[in-house]
Amino acid sequence: MFRLIKYNILIKVRNFNTLFWPLVFPLLLGTLFYFSFGNMEEADFETVPVAVVETDGGNETFTEFLKSMKEADDKLIDIIEMTDTEALEALDNKEVSGIYYVGDTLSLSVGSSGISESILQSLLESYENGKYTLEQVMSSHPEGMEAAVAQMGEYEEFVEQVSLGGKTTDGTAQFFYALIAMACLYGSFIGFGAAITLQANLTALAARRCITPTHKLKLILSEMLSSFVMHFLNVLILLVYLRYVLHLDFQGQLGPMLLVSLMGCIIGVSMGIFIGSIGKMSEGIKIAILLGVSMISSFLAGLMSNTMKDVVEQHAPFINRINPASLISDAFYCINVYDDPNRYMRNLVTLAGMCIVLIGASFCLIRRERYDSI
Repeated sequence: MFRLIKYNILIKVRNFNTLFWPLVFPLLLGTLFYFSFGNMEEADFETVPVAVVETDGGNETFTEFLKSMKEADDKLIDIIEMTDTEALEALDNKEVSGIYYVGDTLSLSVGSSGISESILQSLLESYENGKYTLEQVMSSHPEGMEAAVAQMGEYEEFVEQVSLGGKTTDGTAQFFYALIAMACLYGSFIGFGAAITLQANLTALAARRCITPTHKLKLILSEMLSSFVMHFLNVLILLVYLRYVLHLDFQGQLGPMLLVSLMGCIIGVSMGIFIGSIGKMSEGIKIAILLGVSMISSFLAGLMSNTMKDVVEQHAPFINRINPASLISDAFYCINVYDDPNRYMRNLVTLAGMCIVLIGASFCLIRRERYDSI
């Protein structure tokens, strides 16, 4: 048995077509993902230019507040003092993102909506909230005014978006989890190659294997096991590449990640063997079915859009419960983001059930084949 597994793996390794889709293509796609948006979270915002127009004698306190924002280390804004006419002209020409009217009443005028305009609005709201807080302290507890001013002056923002499990969320993570799921399902091409080497009416190699004294059960098991082992190694290479070469932040435990990957590999390979063994369709049609099933499953899991899985969850949640790519990517989320063991186990049990069904169906289809002559 072990000799059969060894030689089956060597045969598959020497076939580039067998390795390209399950191994090379996911590596290339992961690299493209990384350079496209893998470092988006490290991007810095540009300094926002804003015009300042004084009205009613101005407001020295707010002006000092704006200057402190300008002189900060990250230089959030760049203030330019202008007249009303000059400011409006600069806003029309998009030379500034907004106009602060500084007087007894503070106001902001913008020409469009976007990140820069939101920053300016947030600064104005922050100042007014702080002013209101100090006024309340002054009226109710004047003795604590000095401490309140000192505390607000030393305030630093420590808020960070995290999941319920306490791990930082990343909007681009879904693409890479769906990529791993796609790589698992692309094991169907390895399974398909294994299926056609077990059917004597399809290839000369299969014909020679079928007339050997080796029991057919041993041939089937050795082909399945070698396909599972080879594809699991493919996915391990992908995980190592994503983690240690592209430095993606996989914070979860390695054991659960490998278990999900193993289940995904078995599903992918078994799906290929199953489709390769049914009916008398041409090889091209079967490959098209494999590619279509894999890509549609990956698309619904968020490979092309990181919000797609949520859309499916809102309108057709049952699809996420039976889509193997969604189950694999969701299991990775449970390990690395959600920290939800119950949901992880639900995904894992569903994947295990699918593996049993596909392996059993594939075995029955291959073993019952009989030939009048070879």
